[in-house]
Amino acid sequence: MHIDWLTVTAQIVNFLILVWLLQRFLYRPITSAMARREARIEARLADAKSARQDAEDEAQAWRDKQRELDNRKSAIIEEVRREAESMRARLEEEIRAEMEERRGAWAEHLQEEREELAQALRKRMARHVHETTRRILANFADADLAGQVAREFGLRLEALGDNDRQRLAEAAAKTSDPALVESGVTLTAPVPARITRAIHEQIADGMEVDYRTAEDVLMGVRLTVGDQTLEWSASEYLDRVETLVAEELEMAGRGGRTKAQEPSRA
Repeated sequence: MHIDWLTVTAQIVNFLILVWLLQRFLYRPITSAMARREARIEARLADAKSARQDAEDEAQAWRDKQRELDNRKSAIIEEVRREAESMRARLEEEIRAEMEERRGAWAEHLQEEREELAQALRKRMARHVHETTRRILANFADADLAGQVAREFGLRLEALGDNDRQRLAEAAAKTSDPALVESGVTLTAPVPARITRAIHEQIADGMEVDYRTAEDVLMGVRLTVGDQTLEWSASEYLDRVETLVAEELEMAGRGGRTKAQEPSRA
């Protein structure tokens, strides 16, 4: 078989030229385009992956923030609940203390009113006893009885103690006014003369004596010399009785309050 090497060589050269042309104008642009496209795809994938990571990170951040908000909300709700409980307990304690204070003030006020009422009743009872006794004695105090009382006063004046006699004598020496003798009824002779003689003998000789009736002097006589007074009458005893009755009623009232304040024993 005869081989035409020239033709073979020409075909080989044509093939190499074709390969070069294909490589230069076909394969290289295609591979470059494919490389660029692959790069773009990889870049897009990278961007998508980065965006996905960013989205995941942002979602995680939101989840963390939501969790933090939930925790803070629970803490705030718990704190508000505790403050509300504390405020409720404080308000209840303040209301209880205020009620106790008002109850104590009311009880104290009631006790004061009861004591004032009891005191007024005691005074009224003592005054009633005094006035009743005075009216009874006044109804039985006739002139003869008053004269006897006046004579008794003269005897008592004669029996004065040294201190009382000196006190009246000093008062008589300091005044120029006459001595004043007051009685519940008009004194008839010889009672005034006897009283005047006793004043001269026991207090001041030659001292003038005036006589006057006084409704507040019951069954007795009151002598006033200067700023000194000497009285012997039923009024004086009635005043003592009134004081004693008032004191006894006061003691009885205190005893009742003390027993009422004592705690009951089982």
